[in-house]
Amino acid sequence: MTAPCLYYTEIGHVRRSPVHHAFAYRSASWFIDVDQQPRFPLWLRPLVGFRAADHLWAAPDGADTLRSRVDAVLNARGIAPPGGAVTALLGARCLGYVFDPLSIFWCHDRAGEVRVVVAEVHNTYGGRHAYVLDAAAVTGVTVDKVFYVSPFNPVEGTYRLRMPEPDERIDVDVVLDRPGQAPFVAVWRGTRRRATPARVVLAQARAPLAPIVVALRIRLQGIRLRLAGLPIVPRVRSYPRTSASASTTNGRGPRER
Repeated sequence: MTAPCLYYTEIGHVRRSPVHHAFAYRSASWFIDVDQQPRFPLWLRPLVGFRAADHLWAAPDGADTLRSRVDAVLNARGIAPPGGAVTALLGARCLGYVFDPLSIFWCHDRAGEVRVVVAEVHNTYGGRHAYVLDAAAVTGVTVDKVFYVSPFNPVEGTYRLRMPEPDERIDVDVVLDRPGQAPFVAVWRGTRRRATPARVVLAQARAPLAPIVVALRIRLQGIRLRLAGLPIVPRVRSYPRTSASASTTNGRGPRER
């Protein structure tokens, strides 16, 4: 079992072409064992909570839990769940709302070794997609981009992902390489804090209503890019709101953003 950990985080994005655009914002993230989710006093629950329906897709039968949803993703890929703990790095619901651009699930075997990593991406159109990666994602892998995320990036190119499990710090990198373009870089950094009610309240003071504000900031950054003259890439409408497909690894590893 992994004790729930709260992280004070900062997410940074750098676009170098065709226009230079960089920004960073504060947020809060949680690292949890999906089978041992944190419990909070009743008065605090409007500010922090977790719900299986916010991630991946439901199993065809049985209880609908985060673990069953992770297992459903693996089963859809023909991968047997390793059988150990499943840890997750994700955001909490706040005032009934959650927006996680990226959530990560580490699937361990019974000896505690990471065997599979699931990187789930959400866009602002209500779509979600899961990239199923092998254990090499902890140190670095590559994967083809197959999901529409930004209206300013086409569904092409290759992601370089580095997704180690958090310890004292979160240290996740996502780099998108596209032909003829400088890499787009996103970093997710954070410092661990004890998951006490006081720390949750302090996290709200540091980054108020984080999921709501993050979604708003993403839209505001899109307006800035449009005003800077960056053309909009038409949305690929063939993707379902919840995609049950997942990327396959190539000779180098897997990918997404």
